[in-house]
Amino acid sequence: MKLFISILMVLATTANADHELVDRSIQTGQILYVTNCASCHGINLEGQPNWRSPKGDGILPAPPHDATGHTWHHDNALLFEYTKFGGQGALATRGITDFNSGMPAFKDVISDEDIWNVLAYIRSTWPERNKKTQAGRNLSH
Repeated sequence: MKLFISILMVLATTANADHELVDRSIQTGQILYVTNCASCHGINLEGQPNWRSPKGDGILPAPPHDATGHTWHHDNALLFEYTKFGGQGALATRGITDFNSGMPAFKDVISDEDIWNVLAYIRSTWPERNKKTQAGRNLSH
């Protein structure tokens, strides 16, 4: 019985921790991704070449959002803030002020609900292992 309750608690925590992406419109997210994100991050979420090496201006190229990138290493809150406030804005709220990011803010372009739709679309393309790992990075609500 204790094992059963423990399993239920783990499953509930994972689902609860990932609630922002539940019941989102993957189709709307994909359309918004293609319209607003693909020009930098690639139509197939592949990112820009040499995305780990800064360009001459010190800004890293746009990373992939597929399983080869690091998007799935971050919690939902950071991904949302990064999209809404841009790279520098999101990191500044977390006390990181020396990072030069090329990611623009989309707060005046995409609604909060649609930012979640975009993130849900991106997440929908990952293998189950990546989804599970990323869900575990989210705080329970």
